[in-house]
Amino acid sequence: MTSNSKDSRTIRSVVVVAKIGPTESPRIASTLAEWLDRKGIDARYDSETATAIRRSDGVSRDNLPPDVDLAIVAGGDGTLLSVARSAGPQGIPILGINFGSLGFLTELQAEEMFAGLEAVIAGRYAIDERQTLRVRYRRRNGDIREYAVLNDVVVTKSALARMIDIEVKVDGEYVATYTSDGLILATPTGSTAYNLSAGGPILDPRMGAFVVSPICPHTMTYRPLVVPRSVRLDVSLHSQDEEVYLTIDGQVGFPFYPEEELSIDDHPQPVRLLRVAGLSFFEVLRRKLHWGER
Repeated sequence: MTSNSKDSRTIRSVVVVAKIGPTESPRIASTLAEWLDRKGIDARYDSETATAIRRSDGVSRDNLPPDVDLAIVAGGDGTLLSVARSAGPQGIPILGINFGSLGFLTELQAEEMFAGLEAVIAGRYAIDERQTLRVRYRRRNGDIREYAVLNDVVVTKSALARMIDIEVKVDGEYVATYTSDGLILATPTGSTAYNLSAGGPILDPRMGAFVVSPICPHTMTYRPLVVPRSVRLDVSLHSQDEEVYLTIDGQVGFPFYPEEELSIDDHPQPVRLLRVAGLSFFEVLRRKLHWGER
């Protein structure tokens, strides 16, 4: 569920994460650094951004400093997702500035960056709280990995594998064994990502729910399923001789084996996105996805 409430936090310190790739990215990062310095904002930078602007004090994107008031992310949705895994559990708000091709999760376009930051410094912003998945993954050796996931978790076959069998339980109750190319487990925020491409429903991010969407299922009786955020999903693999992978937000991935355990429930800490442009979810759908156009 989202909330669109005012936040009284005064922005005094920030961490900046910029997508470094296109030739203009270092220039944009340098310009932003100079602007923050003029405004008296204490700014730190992730390692890649720090290197691009010739600083040697970069911090890890996977372990952001907990004492900052805001994370400024200049890039696309992928860059924002990479920051959300660290910023989300710490309650650090994120302001996304779009330098990518779609920027569905980001708040501002590049040309709106400084006007938007002026509004943030003046306290003219709201906080949009987005539901997050808590993913617990028990490996064959007994190690347990835990992730905070804003978009989705995907179980999928490798390029050469046949269809795979994936069992899903809800609060311990057997639901189905999906014979398919894979399975997507998404938040309402992630419903407009891979889930949408796979024919799943669009969920309003103000909802509290999970969506379970099979990828190219073997039978038409398998349909996407929406369940409340209060449940726990347990996923297990029944295919013994296939190469199967587990992917977190399209960025972190590793092999998934039949004897391993995957459990998903509602993360206690939502991801907090700063809103200054005043666009509603449906306005974003129309602008970014051309939703409803002929």
